[in-house]
Amino acid sequence: MSNLFWLTEAQMARLRPFFPKSHGRPRVDDPRVLSGIIFINRNGLRWCDAPKEYGPAKTLYNRWKRWSDNGVFARIMVGLATEGTDPETIMIDATYLKAHRTACSLRAKKGGGGRQIGRTKGGMNTKLHALTDAKGRPLRIFMSAGQVSDHTGAAALLDSLPQADWFLADRGYDADWLREALEVKGIRACIPGRKSRKTPVKYDKRRYKRRNRIEIMFGRLKDWRRVATRYDRCPETYLSAIALAATVLFWL
Repeated sequence: MSNLFWLTEAQMARLRPFFPKSHGRPRVDDPRVLSGIIFINRNGLRWCDAPKEYGPAKTLYNRWKRWSDNGVFARIMVGLATEGTDPETIMIDATYLKAHRTACSLRAKKGGGGRQIGRTKGGMNTKLHALTDAKGRPLRIFMSAGQVSDHTGAAALLDSLPQADWFLADRGYDADWLREALEVKGIRACIPGRKSRKTPVKYDKRRYKRRNRIEIMFGRLKDWRRVATRYDRCPETYLSAIALAATVLFWL
């Protein structure tokens, strides 16, 4: 099939340092298996529908599930992002991701951390919080239930903020505690004030216009069908799908 996805040797060279060590028998052909995993995630296919050129579907699924549970794909995204950016400006925002009925069905495991799915006006959703550089390339991601506020995502990502000069966000992130935390880190905030503020907040309007790049990033992520619609019940597996899409689209 001419429309199949194949990783190049240059791309594999960037990915290999993040692969876990193989114990016992050597792993099956890494380029073929990873290319198949990317193809399935990009097109939102069932694993049993994987083209035969990628090998047995069970091999693809087992590798995907094992590496997702171990956080391999998330570490790859963070590792490549750390190597490839010098964030003079960082941006934060959040977007809703529709949860399919297959992700919402059945009860969550007892004692688990929850599925990160919540009810909003638009139905059952998961919320993706993302931190990007000035070009809109994702540096860190955090996933929560749909009804969770933007402030919760900002608090979760605050400790992992890279050193930067500016921090861009919309007025949904306007909070005194966030501005104070950024000031402690030596980062200047470019955040419009809430309309309910008695004293208007000054911000760089020209710089703020660059925030559209993070919106473009979310749009490109949602081009991947497995990201735009959440089919996976397991939150770790779904977060791996987002991290894999971000890696292929922005860091390879």
